[in-house]
Amino acid sequence: MRGKSIGNIDWIIVLLYIALVVMGWLTIYSASLPLEATSVFDTKQTYGRQMLFIFLSIPLILILLFLDAKIFERFSFVFYGIGVLLLLGLFIFGVTKKGQTNWYQFGGFGFQPSEFVKTGTALLLAKYLSFSQINLKNVQHQMIGFGIILLPVFLILLQPDAGSAMIFLSLIFVLNREGLPAWYLASGFGAIIVFFLALKIDPKYIIAGIAIIMLLYYLKMKRIKRNTILFFIIFTVISGFVFSVNYVYNNVLEPHQKDRIDVLLGKNVDIKKEGYNLNQSMITIGSGGLTGKGYLEGTQTKGGFVPEQHTDYIFTTVGEEWGFIGSTTVILIFVTLFLRIIVQAEKQKTKFSRVYGYCVASYLFTHFFVNIAMLIKLFPTIGVPLPFFSYGGSSLWAFTIMLFIFVKLDANKVNEW
Repeated sequence: MRGKSIGNIDWIIVLLYIALVVMGWLTIYSASLPLEATSVFDTKQTYGRQMLFIFLSIPLILILLFLDAKIFERFSFVFYGIGVLLLLGLFIFGVTKKGQTNWYQFGGFGFQPSEFVKTGTALLLAKYLSFSQINLKNVQHQMIGFGIILLPVFLILLQPDAGSAMIFLSLIFVLNREGLPAWYLASGFGAIIVFFLALKIDPKYIIAGIAIIMLLYYLKMKRIKRNTILFFIIFTVISGFVFSVNYVYNNVLEPHQKDRIDVLLGKNVDIKKEGYNLNQSMITIGSGGLTGKGYLEGTQTKGGFVPEQHTDYIFTTVGEEWGFIGSTTVILIFVTLFLRIIVQAEKQKTKFSRVYGYCVASYLFTHFFVNIAMLIKLFPTIGVPLPFFSYGGSSLWAFTIMLFIFVKLDANKVNEW
């Protein structure tokens, strides 16, 4: 049966993966090319190590494709448990870099467990939601689902690594797809909008606006459905949140977190300090124009003006050298991959495979959206890699494992009856 499932591989997903990995390596090569070029296999260079990571991905893919697909569901709790233990181990054996203890160091190579825990969390969440008695209208079932997601989030926040922790919250889209009441999602987006508004506008005006909206909605409702006490409680909670924003901003957030928000809100920032990265990234992307300066011809890239250009800021090289047309092409390839995963997820014959597919799509899309949005001032700057593009063995292997588990589950769907 394994041979048959291998023959049912969705080659569209595989080809999109190969295209992104190849373009990613070419971009890393350009962003990290020294004055005197060496062999592409020179592991002393960033591009050489990334080439090694890519080659080591091949046996990983083959192992995943030849494993029995039922292993991923049967041992989902084990995968999740190992991931949680690895996160806990960081507090004893982890290496601190840039104020974050989120790496294990083995010789010259690092290992970031938070990247791999995403897959374990997706597998366990898919397993839990696949039980026939689970109904996400039930508060107890909701709490267990949230608990599966929030345990690794809590441990990652302690590192502290807010960027990685935030990615896990994208799984609320999966819960929403599986029946979680829509007001959870609406409340989350509403809270984000209100938070940023409260930093720009006097809280009294925000509360007055919310009061008017709620009053109009209350009057529009049928009398039999009106619940004055509930509306009052909701209004009180929202008002408390609005008034707490400035306290949180001034007393809870770290200075670098406030700097990132200030940059996003367009407040007066020093472009030689906290605003430097974003300013340089926008200059670099904009300098590419319509068609770009040409591969290996990016002057901003070669000048080293953008920090971390081979990792979190990798897309700036795409913008400069490949221009608007090249950047749009890369974006379209990513979007095609996301849509293909969702389409195939809907075709699954088991709930486990479908939920896992949506988890993969949610993770990848959130990484993609946040990484690019932060480069063009649509999102605060946080350390989130661009899938299959950014340099790093941990991120490449983690995304590869995550994606090809779904490829295997999808290939096996003919045997799921």
